[in-house]
Amino acid sequence: MSWVQPVRIPADVDQEDRLVGGFTARQVTILGGTGGLLYAIYLIVGDRVPLVVCAAVALPFGILGVLLAIGRRDGVSLDRYLLAAIRHQRSAKSLVSTPGNIPPPPSWVAARTGRPPAPLRLPARGVAGDGLIDLGPDGVAAVAEVSTVSFALRTPDEQDALVAVFGRWLNSLSGPAQILVRAERVDLTPTISTLTANARSLPHPALVAAAHEHAAFLADISARHDLLRRQVLLIMREPAAGPNGRDAAAARALRRLDEASRLLSACGLTVRLLDASATAALLASCFDPTAPPLPDGELAAPGEVITRGERW
Repeated sequence: MSWVQPVRIPADVDQEDRLVGGFTARQVTILGGTGGLLYAIYLIVGDRVPLVVCAAVALPFGILGVLLAIGRRDGVSLDRYLLAAIRHQRSAKSLVSTPGNIPPPPSWVAARTGRPPAPLRLPARGVAGDGLIDLGPDGVAAVAEVSTVSFALRTPDEQDALVAVFGRWLNSLSGPAQILVRAERVDLTPTISTLTANARSLPHPALVAAAHEHAAFLADISARHDLLRRQVLLIMREPAAGPNGRDAAAARALRRLDEASRLLSACGLTVRLLDASATAALLASCFDPTAPPLPDGELAAPGEVITRGERW
C-alpha cells in the first residue's frame, strides 16, 4: 500500500520562498550586504579608529539594514517602498499626451523654473469606433459589462449548476481574459429630477405625495452617504501580429466575447459589449474618478479636426 503525503499550499501563491532562518532571498541579500559592507569598512579603518567609535558609527547603518530587510509599510517591504519614493521624487510630475518626445522651448521663451513636463506613456493608444481599445503593439482589448446573479439565494443544486457553467467557460478560454470588479460613485440627481418632474402628471394626489416623499428620501441618503455601485467588467485581450494584425485581433476578441455571452447566459448573466463612448467614459473615470462624467454628445477622435459652422 502506498501512501500519498499531502502538500500544504499557502493561500498566497505569490509569497516569496523562505531560504535561511525564515528570511527570503531578498532579505538575506540586504542583511548580508549590510553586514559585509560594515565589515569591509572595519577592516579598512579598524586599526586607526577605536572599536567603540566604529560600533557607534556602524549601529545606525545596521539598524537601517535590518529595517529595510524586515520592515513593511502598507503591505510593501521598506526597501521597495524607499525605491518607489526615490523614483517618484526623481520623476516628472507634469505629464502631457504627445506622440513623441517633448521639444525644448525656443531660446526667446522664458521657461519657468522647475522640472519640465514629460510625455505620458499609456498602454492604450485610443478607443476605436467599434469600442475596442487599441493597445498598439500589444494588440486590442474588448471591454464588456456583465450583469450579476445572486449566488447565496440559490439552492445547492442551482449553485452547483452555476459553478459548472462558469467552469466550462473558464475551460473554453483561448487567450488572456480579465474579470474586473470596480466600485463607482452614483449620482442620484438625474433620478431625483426625473421623479419630481413626472410627479406632476400623476393622476392622484396620494401618488404625487408619495413621489415627492421618495424624491426627498433619495436626496437625503445622497447627502448623508457616499453611494457606490458595483460594476463587473470582462476584458478580452488579443495580440496583433502582421500588417492586418489589428483587424484579426479585433475579430478574435469579439468572437471570444460572443462565446462568453452564449456560455454565461446559462447562468442568467448578460454580457454587453461597451461602445466607443462608454469605453472612453470608463477609461476617463478610471484615470480621474472624481471628475464629472463625459458629455453624452459625440466626442472627437484623437487627431480629428474639429470644425464649427459660422452664420453670416
